[in-house]
Amino acid sequence: MNMSTRKWKKLEKLRIFWEKYERRVVLAIGFISVAVISFEVGVLQGNKLDQKTLVIEKVPTEIALASAKVQEASVLGVESKKDSKVESTASTGECLFVGSKNSNKYHKPDCRWAKNIKAENLVCFKNEEEAKNKGYVGDKGCIK
Repeated sequence: MNMSTRKWKKLEKLRIFWEKYERRVVLAIGFISVAVISFEVGVLQGNKLDQKTLVIEKVPTEIALASAKVQEASVLGVESKKDSKVESTASTGECLFVGSKNSNKYHKPDCRWAKNIKAENLVCFKNEEEAKNKGYVGDKGCIK
């Protein structure tokens, strides 16, 4: 066999392969092209985003936050808008339980609901008895 005969046989095998698998080859090339283009578009879009560094600062303890609310309330001279049985003990700074003027529930200062009380609505209690005597009930999520 000479060189040209071998060459023709290889070309004939290639032609037969192409006729048999043409659709599959084109489909595979199409899928790969779409995947590469999609990836590149995603990379380009990601580079456009102006991401800032996330900074997490140490948060003071929840009791300190509640005390800060109490002090802010006393500085503002906040007085109770409810009837006379709801009085704020904010000026004493002994805030073991907190409540809101707009609610009848009391919470521990570290409770997630206590953190949502605005300073001007904050009512401070020295103990649970004081809260109960003023008509407040313990929040089921905070007081167990």
